[in-house]
Amino acid sequence: MRLSDTNHRGCGAYVLLISAVLCGTLMAAGLDAPESPAAAAQAPIKVLHVPELEAGFRLLYELKVEEAHTQFATWQKLHPEDPLGSASQGAGYLFEECYRQGVLTSEFFLDDKRFLGEIPLKPDAALRKAFFDAVKQAQELAQHRLETDPNDPNALFAVALSLGMEADYASLIDKHQLDSLKKIREADTYANRLLVIAPDAADAYLGLGTANYVIGSLPGFKKFFLGFAGVHGDKQAGIKQLEIAAKRGHYLRPFAKILLALTALREKKREVARTQFLELAAEFPANPLFANELSKLQAAPGSKTSTEE
Repeated sequence: MRLSDTNHRGCGAYVLLISAVLCGTLMAAGLDAPESPAAAAQAPIKVLHVPELEAGFRLLYELKVEEAHTQFATWQKLHPEDPLGSASQGAGYLFEECYRQGVLTSEFFLDDKRFLGEIPLKPDAALRKAFFDAVKQAQELAQHRLETDPNDPNALFAVALSLGMEADYASLIDKHQLDSLKKIREADTYANRLLVIAPDAADAYLGLGTANYVIGSLPGFKKFFLGFAGVHGDKQAGIKQLEIAAKRGHYLRPFAKILLALTALREKKREVARTQFLELAAEFPANPLFANELSKLQAAPGSKTSTEE
């Protein structure tokens, strides 16, 4: 089923990077990542901003998924050795599946049985295959470039992004928490390597922040057992990391704003959520999902809630 089948009930804007588990060191990962002496002596590297890929991500936010895939595929054909095109394609396929499943709606995010539960969803077989093919290609291309240059920022970003997306799929769709943990541990390593050499790559904070928040939200008994494996999370640290991605991110900045709005609803900070959705609706008026979330906020019975950060 493709995104053009819009008869599905409510849906979220995009997913990219929700995870359910993360290693204990992630509590403040990336916020103050230490630099090696060699890295500190060099000028910071800026991650390449590709206008064609940026346009493709914007199409995703506008729910024009077929056009986004065409944009990503065209760029990948022109740059067959660059992993960013395949990683972007993977993001598009994951977006479609999460749209189809209604994952990033307030209904899903505020329902612990769905958000933190253990019952797997039923993915579309074609989308699943396309997603895993794309992230596999992205990782293979990136690793090839890293063999030549271990500090290639686009390769590091592509690996962190694709591993984070695999962790998201395992966590949100398949409900395989341990598989998600393995992937997010790997993604964490590459994200922190990227942030050392390219501190402007704020998109990397999205995966770190969502993982920190989700595991920090798990019921006490789950956190107790995960603690034996050294898995810990911190909701407040996760929110701060999402704020960095929402303010300074590039391709994933709107994604971070979506997640920031939904976490704000879980934390009963309705005005924070309202602000994020208002900004998203203004930036992407063609996407009805942001307006839908705003209407739900306005229609919901209203006692004032704290907006303290």
